[in-house]
Amino acid sequence: MVRPPAIEAAKQFIEEHYSSCQAAILAGSVVRGEETSTSDLDIVVIDHQLLSEYRESLIVNGWPIEVFVHNENTIRHYFESDCKRARPSLPRMVSEGIPLVDHPLLSPLKSEARALLRDGPPNWSAQTIQMKRYFLTDALDDLIGSTNRPESIFIAGTVAEALHEFVLRTNGQWIGSSKWIVRALNEYDPHFANEFVEAFEQFYRSNDKHAVVGLVDSVLEAHGGRLFHGFSIGKK
Repeated sequence: MVRPPAIEAAKQFIEEHYSSCQAAILAGSVVRGEETSTSDLDIVVIDHQLLSEYRESLIVNGWPIEVFVHNENTIRHYFESDCKRARPSLPRMVSEGIPLVDHPLLSPLKSEARALLRDGPPNWSAQTIQMKRYFLTDALDDLIGSTNRPESIFIAGTVAEALHEFVLRTNGQWIGSSKWIVRALNEYDPHFANEFVEAFEQFYRSNDKHAVVGLVDSVLEAHGGRLFHGFSIGKK
C-alpha cells in the first residue's frame, strides 16, 4: 500500500474521525523535516464538547498516528504540567504544528506555547540541586566500581540520563528522554552535547570509563563536586 503524504493523510484522518472539532494541528518530525521510515503523525485536536482529555494510537492509511485530544481548558492544564516536569511535549507540538483545522483560538495558544518554551522550566531549588547532585554521584560511583560489563552497560545509561538532567536543569533548560536527550543538549550547547556523546560512545565501544567520569566530575565541580558524606533526606 502506498500511503498518502503526511499532510494529506492527517487532514483525511481529521475529516473522518474528528469532523466536529474546533481545531487540529499536525506536529512532530514530519513537520520539522526529520521524518524517518518509522515516523508517526502527531496530531493535536481541540474539541469544546470534550469533557476529559485523552490520547489514542491508531494506524490509518498506512500511517501510525498519535492523537492528543483536548478541550481549551485541558490543553492549558497539560501545558502547565509538562512545564513542571521540564519536558514540554505539548507546548512544543502546538508551537511548531501546522493547522489542519484552523480556529481563532490557535493563535493565542501558539503564543502561549512559544512563551513557555522561551521562558524555560521552573528553577531548581538549592535543596533539589543537592539531592540531584547526590544521586548523580551515587550513579557515578556505581559505574566506577562495577566490574560486571552487563551491569555497567545499564548503570552508564542511568548516569547519562542523570547527567543530562543535571546539566540542563541547573542551567534553566528543558530536558528530554530517549532521542530528545541529545536534542535537548544540542539546543543548549552543541559543544557539550558532542563531548557527552563521545564520552559515552567511548565507554560503550571499549569499556573505558575515564571520559564519562571526567565529564561528570567537570559538571559537578561547579556545584561543589561529588556529594556523599553528610547528605540526608527527611531527617528531623
